[in-house]
Amino acid sequence: MRPFEQIVAEHGAVVLRVCRAVLGPVDAEDAWSETFLAALRAYPELDEHANVQAWLVTIAHRKAIDATRARARRPNPVEQVPERPAHRGRPEDWDGDLWEALAALPDKQRTAVAYHHLAGLPYAEIAAITGGSTDAARRAAADGIRALRRSYPASGGGTR
Repeated sequence: MRPFEQIVAEHGAVVLRVCRAVLGPVDAEDAWSETFLAALRAYPELDEHANVQAWLVTIAHRKAIDATRARARRPNPVEQVPERPAHRGRPEDWDGDLWEALAALPDKQRTAVAYHHLAGLPYAEIAAITGGSTDAARRAAADGIRALRRSYPASGGGTR
């Protein structure tokens, strides 16, 4: 079994991109950390032949659900907020326009796009993670990409 540090180095960037695509920049790094903490605990039990990336995306999916539920329990924002640090994480490596276009997608489309196009998972793996069929995962990803093609270039992101 490979050292866990190697797993983090190999799959960390993909998991972070998936977390950002599903949750947005505010909660993504926390979900990434929670994903790898949970993975570290479960890693000794992982089947030697398991698809590690799919396993990590499954854990990230569950952490995203936890983060979404936690977000729903947070207090409502106020009109005037005190001065605070940037809420988008590291602006130099984050495309806010793309996030806005992703955030506008329905949950199923957003997760299917993130898991397939960012994590590179096959539709069967996405179906296993999200609980739908392979065809539904393929349809959701295709619908999501079609919607992004309509909305993302309109926000100026098509030329990047």
